[in-house]
Amino acid sequence: MAKSKFVYQFGSGVAEGAGMSKDILGGKGAGLMEMTKIGLPVPAGFTIGIPACEEYFKSGRKLPKAIVDEVKAAVIKLEKSNGKKLGNPADPLLVSVRSGAARSMPGMLETILNLGLNDQSVEGLAAKTGNPRFAYDSYRRFIQMYSTTAMGLSKEPMEEMLADMKKNLGIKNDTELSADNLKVLCAEFKAFYKKLKKQDFPQDPMEQLWGAINAVFNSWEADKSVTYRRVEKITDLKGTAVNVVQMVFGNKGDTSGTGVCFTRDPNSGGNVFYGDCLINAQGEDVVAGIRTPLKLAELATKLPKAYKQLLKVRKTLEKNFKDMQDLEFTIEDEKLYMLQCRTGKRLPSAAFKMAVDMVKEGLITKEEAISRISPEQIEGVFYPIIDVATVGAAKLKELKLAEGTNAVPGAAAGKLCFNAADAEEMAAKGEKTILIRRETSPEDVGGMFAAQGILTATGGKTSHAAVVARGWGKCCIVGCEALDIDDKAKIVKVGGKVLKQGDEVTLNGTTGEVFATSLPLKKPEQTKEFKTLLSWCDKIRTLKVRTNADAPHDAQKAIELGAEGIGLCRTEHMFFKDFKVPANSEKRQLAIQEMIIADDVESRKKALAKLLPFQQGDFAGIFEAMDGKPVTIRLIDPPLHEFTPKDDAGVNKLAKITGKSPEFIRMRCDQLHESNPMLGHRGCRLCITYPEILDMQVTAIIEAAVACEKKGIKVLPEIMIPLTIDKKEFKILADQTRAVADPIIKKAASKISYMVGTMIEIPRAALLADEIAEEAEFFSFGTNDLTQMTLGLSRDDAGRFLPDYVKSEREGGKAIFAIDPFVSLDQAGVGKLVKMGIQLGRTSRPKLKVGICGEHGGEARSVKFCHAVGMNYVSCSPFRVPIARLAAAQAVIEAKLFAEAGEPAVAKAAGSVPASKAKKQAAKAVLAALAKPAAQAKKRGRPAKNAVAPAKPGAKKAPATKIVEAKAKRGRKPGPKAESRVLVKKSAKASVKAAKPAANKAPALVKRSVGRPKGSTKKV
Repeated sequence: MAKSKFVYQFGSGVAEGAGMSKDILGGKGAGLMEMTKIGLPVPAGFTIGIPACEEYFKSGRKLPKAIVDEVKAAVIKLEKSNGKKLGNPADPLLVSVRSGAARSMPGMLETILNLGLNDQSVEGLAAKTGNPRFAYDSYRRFIQMYSTTAMGLSKEPMEEMLADMKKNLGIKNDTELSADNLKVLCAEFKAFYKKLKKQDFPQDPMEQLWGAINAVFNSWEADKSVTYRRVEKITDLKGTAVNVVQMVFGNKGDTSGTGVCFTRDPNSGGNVFYGDCLINAQGEDVVAGIRTPLKLAELATKLPKAYKQLLKVRKTLEKNFKDMQDLEFTIEDEKLYMLQCRTGKRLPSAAFKMAVDMVKEGLITKEEAISRISPEQIEGVFYPIIDVATVGAAKLKELKLAEGTNAVPGAAAGKLCFNAADAEEMAAKGEKTILIRRETSPEDVGGMFAAQGILTATGGKTSHAAVVARGWGKCCIVGCEALDIDDKAKIVKVGGKVLKQGDEVTLNGTTGEVFATSLPLKKPEQTKEFKTLLSWCDKIRTLKVRTNADAPHDAQKAIELGAEGIGLCRTEHMFFKDFKVPANSEKRQLAIQEMIIADDVESRKKALAKLLPFQQGDFAGIFEAMDGKPVTIRLIDPPLHEFTPKDDAGVNKLAKITGKSPEFIRMRCDQLHESNPMLGHRGCRLCITYPEILDMQVTAIIEAAVACEKKGIKVLPEIMIPLTIDKKEFKILADQTRAVADPIIKKAASKISYMVGTMIEIPRAALLADEIAEEAEFFSFGTNDLTQMTLGLSRDDAGRFLPDYVKSEREGGKAIFAIDPFVSLDQAGVGKLVKMGIQLGRTSRPKLKVGICGEHGGEARSVKFCHAVGMNYVSCSPFRVPIARLAAAQAVIEAKLFAEAGEPAVAKAAGSVPASKAKKQAAKAVLAALAKPAAQAKKRGRPAKNAVAPAKPGAKKAPATKIVEAKAKRGRKPGPKAESRVLVKKSAKASVKAAKPAANKAPALVKRSVGRPKGSTKKV
């Protein structure tokens, strides 16, 4: 068995880890290896892989001996390649120690620069470079970073020491401090360290290195990192790598500098070079936002030679990675060095523009463009902007307070909040906040996420605030230097005004403007690139996408967003609101209430007759909006008590129009009270008891359809009976539906074709789906209620305790669910019922149309599951239609990738890749589960013609199998408009060996006294 390798060297054009996964090297390490391999100017160094981080925590936060030995050998190699040694008093080797997870976590993990300096080597560096100011500036930075990062001291006291020195000297910028000033500051920092740590600041470079490595690993479990991963829903990463890289210096003077840039504009998506830089500075100065930087283009005049090199690097990296890159660079004496490249975060609208542009440029395929878009980016396209037309340009000018750098576009309005904790607390109460800080730090991440927008007094477009906000698509303005912020007093002075915590402001992240008061916002129009990419999705996907809509304006909006029909029209919503004539809303409410309190059939029919024209008009409006697209209309579902008057005023109004006494009405309301209404007298049970309700609703549907047909509007109604639990129950109501509908159609000499189906939302219905399908022409899985009933959880009440089931142990939870089952379908449990229901239903009715209409129908993972199990369509709220269109296309693309890898296609999360060996086993289990219903059908004496056979062990390639259209033995045949669905399943190769990179032979250890880290173990 090959020995595990943890450390990978790079430099001088050689990269040991070139081509290795980010899961091993982390994003930064993989980027450094790749840049080295393609010949870019990268300082030498080595990467301690992510598996070492795992071993570190397994060993009780100690470095096992095997890792220690590899690091020692790597240090010696680095020293030899540079001709310098750590701690050499004459010419020291200095290194940076930086984190690097597999995915970007901006500012969450630790970095230490200038490691290797001590009281002797700083003098050697000063003499060697002839620049004492540079040497002591580097030393004070190292002492400060090491003390706070590796040793856990607070950074504020040292920041105050620095600020006090500048104030006493009457200077503004750090660059104005002399070598002597910095020497004094170093002494103050070391004294502060000794006072708190009860020992001198470490002088041994190897002791410094072990401390820094431990600090980076420990930062993986720091509160800010855990919070960020929770917010970003990052659950699959195992740790961070550590990158030890030879230092290059941007703080050597006016011919040196540093910067962060993007190969394209991350805000607009435009193909322009974008970023910030600082002259005579180190990288942390840009990211931390403590100085307002220069625009990247200014390098062309200040350091033209280095800028020309940077332009070449930009072109090379985009061509190599085929995506927009986020770069960090340092210029030392006009020579460029690349310190990092990674796929850059971008705004949602920019993501679509880049993807479409790169297809046009020939960099990527349409499939690759679709695959790199996330559901969150779809949602982000709809982020608000200021409604200028409503406010007026003159009023905006009057309300303007200040202007900063437009870091992240969009708009946000809320109450000013001066610290992260307050922002989180206020957001928990439902208040909208704007987090205002001089500059943000990683510790602010919880408040940044809770706030609507972020406003800082310093920083540039690549500062911490901007980078984090951009990743979340959150409005952000930085570098607003007019703000005089007092964090302790929680006030800000700006333009002669004083604002305190709780005062409302509005940010325009597109222009960088800050306005007094909360201004009205509106949704923006979608870009042409957004529409183009989704049109590509439509050509690839096989799953139809419908919408849940109860009114014509919702239906129209859904069509604009790409809906192909209505999968759920909730008729009971029409009882509450008249969208066309709002004044009629009360009439509707009183009519349904009159029906509810009626104590005989005739009174009930009289009240329903008042509702009939309202319902008919609503259905006609929806049919007109959909114009030829299928519309699934669910008959009344909620229990009747939801419609009863809730106060004396309501009771008295109802008494007046019905002639019943208030006491009688209250008595009827009490009679309707249910202890557990979710499982009570609702859904189809209402129509079993009160068949006249079904008569009215079906009459309204069919008469509206006939009226539309006469106007030349094509109508495809699908009448859905909710909450079915039994074949006989459904048949009673289906027969009644046809008995009402058919005479109306016949009398009108209409050619309208309609379907009658049911919503599968009770476990028993899924278990008996084959019997129900003998009568039902379509199924729609109502996974909201199916989830509640399968898990025994009320979605209205579970919010009190469900977070404990989702949160990780680190956050005080139990991690029973990876994701809230009401947000993303519980595929392991509820999903089994869904698969079983589909398979059983199609044993009786091969052409059974199947969809989903719960909110899961607009969640990407759930949509991919629906594709995998053979549904015909998903249905979701209008603004989630684009997400479903994207996810449905990604499901096809991912299935193709799995097929090419010889693995079965299963529902995967967005952006997933072919499974690991462990995941292959899970996939096989899914196929086995799909085969079970066939066996059950066979036991019942039914043919199992559409069973999916599991792959035989050891088979090289199993033949494709498909569900055939078998004639049902019993039940009503599908109507002429029934859609057919042929589900094709390819079984995987039973044995596919996961490709493993060849184990690199560890370098031979060179004997040298380089020390051991404190607390390291002796054995692996």
